[in-house]
Amino acid sequence: MTVKTIAKVKPTFPFEAYSHVVSPINAADGGGFMFTMPDIPGVLADGATELEAIADGREAFTATVSALVDMGQEVPAPAFNVDDFTPASASGKVLARLPRSMHLQLTARAKTEGVSLNSLVLAFIAEGLGRRNAGNP
Repeated sequence: MTVKTIAKVKPTFPFEAYSHVVSPINAADGGGFMFTMPDIPGVLADGATELEAIADGREAFTATVSALVDMGQEVPAPAFNVDDFTPASASGKVLARLPRSMHLQLTARAKTEGVSLNSLVLAFIAEGLGRRNAGNP
């Protein structure tokens, strides 16, 4: 068998420019988390934790981009570009699908705190954005 060494390349767009999905893997299938990058088929990784899955996803991204360049194929550009969006394009409405267990937990927490589910979710989002904008992980 012949093994080919592929040189690591610097991608046109950085890892952070691409959307990714981290989803849980059923315990029956080994557990952990699966990382995929919808814009670049073939970028697939897993890890015991979400952070491990993302770290492995970063390596899979670099390997896949390097292989595409080596084969003379085009590396897809990110589908999402923040520069394409303006304040006028943000309606303030978001629809999110949640696992039923998470929906139940959020509903129970909202009831306990005496607020609407919408208010609770908005508070959690604001808290998370505040931490990130303050430079905290």
